[in-house]
Amino acid sequence: MAGFLGQYEYQLDQKGRVSLPAEYRRRAESSRFVLLQWESTHLTLFPESTWSGVQERLLDLRRSQSTTARYLRQITARAVEVEPDKQGRILIPGWLKEGAELDGSALLIGALDRVEIWNPARFRDAAPDDGTESEELARTVHEIFG
Repeated sequence: MAGFLGQYEYQLDQKGRVSLPAEYRRRAESSRFVLLQWESTHLTLFPESTWSGVQERLLDLRRSQSTTARYLRQITARAVEVEPDKQGRILIPGWLKEGAELDGSALLIGALDRVEIWNPARFRDAAPDDGTESEELARTVHEIFG
């Protein structure tokens, strides 16, 4: 199965819902997702099947490093399960909209095994296309592409 690719910009409606592209809904193995903010810049939407693996790795981390419990608790306390409605929209709770500075429009980015939801201006600022990425990272990615 191909991963989530591309980008789509949509308006948030008055209730805080945003459309999940039909392409992304088709690529998910189920209609359930976990929405959370673990990076300060954006939200992450995990398909249920991907979240299962992430959850197992988080549990392993918590078991092996007890000092991570507080940090993980902060992240998971703000996570929500979402499921697209009949029109393909998901509800983004107010606290998550505020944390990601989503106001008006949202940019949905396919990030292979997950979807990222960004404030469009914040995304442009965070991902400049000016060649500032390290050469080492560029070589590593180039090797992956073959």
